[in-house]
Amino acid sequence: MLEARALDVLYGDYQILWNAHFRAAPGEVVAILGPNGAGKSTLMNTLSGLVRARSGEITFKGQLISGLPPHRIVGLGLAHVLERRRLFPYLTVRENLILGAYNPEARAHREGSLAEVEALFPFLRSRTSQLAHTLSGGEQQMVAIARGLMARPALLMIDEPFLGLAPRVVEQIAEVLTAINRERGIAVVFIEQNVELALRLAHRGYVLESGRTILDGPSAALLGSAEVKRIFLGH
Repeated sequence: MLEARALDVLYGDYQILWNAHFRAAPGEVVAILGPNGAGKSTLMNTLSGLVRARSGEITFKGQLISGLPPHRIVGLGLAHVLERRRLFPYLTVRENLILGAYNPEARAHREGSLAEVEALFPFLRSRTSQLAHTLSGGEQQMVAIARGLMARPALLMIDEPFLGLAPRVVEQIAEVLTAINRERGIAVVFIEQNVELALRLAHRGYVLESGRTILDGPSAALLGSAEVKRIFLGH
C-alpha cells in the first residue's frame, strides 16, 4: 500500500535520511523504531509530504506521491497524526474533529465519521464544546487520533502515540489502534520508543539508526534480534 525506496532527506546542508526504505501492506500494523535522532519523524514527515526528499520515490496504492502536497496525499487516503498532538488549542473538540474531514473525499461523510470516532472514544460525546487545550494529555492524544480518522484514511500514521501518557491511557489507545486495524481494516504505522510495546502491537517493524534503515522484519524476529538489543539496550 505504501512504499518508499532510496530516500535521501536533508534539512539545509544536514542530511537526516540516507537511502532509507519502508513498506506497509494493506491492513498491516507497522512500527518505526530507533533511538532519539535516528530520523523516525523525518521519515514519517517525508511519507506524508510535509518534508521533500532530495532523492528516492514514494508510492501509495500504486500511485507515485513523491512531491505531492500534504493535502493531496490526505485526499488519497493517507492521514498523519503529528508528534505532540498539534491540536488547535482554542478551538473546541468538535471543531478540531471537523477539520480532520476537510478534504472533499471525507467531507461528505462527516456526520457518519463523527459517530464512528465517538464510538471509539466515548468521552468525546460529552466534550464537544470543550476547548482542546483544557483536555488532559491523554484526552488530547485521543482527539488527535480521532481527527486523523475523520479523514477516512486507508492508512493512518501516528508519531509517538504513547509519549508521556499514563500506563492506563497507553493501554486504552493501544486497544483502539488494534480495533481500527482489525475491525475496519485500516493500516496503521506508528513511531514508538518502547520496543516491547511497539512490537507487541505491530505485525512488522523497521529499525532506524543514524538516518539509515538498518533492520526490518516480523515483530517476533525483531524482539529476539541481537542487533535490536545492541541498539536499545547497549548489549
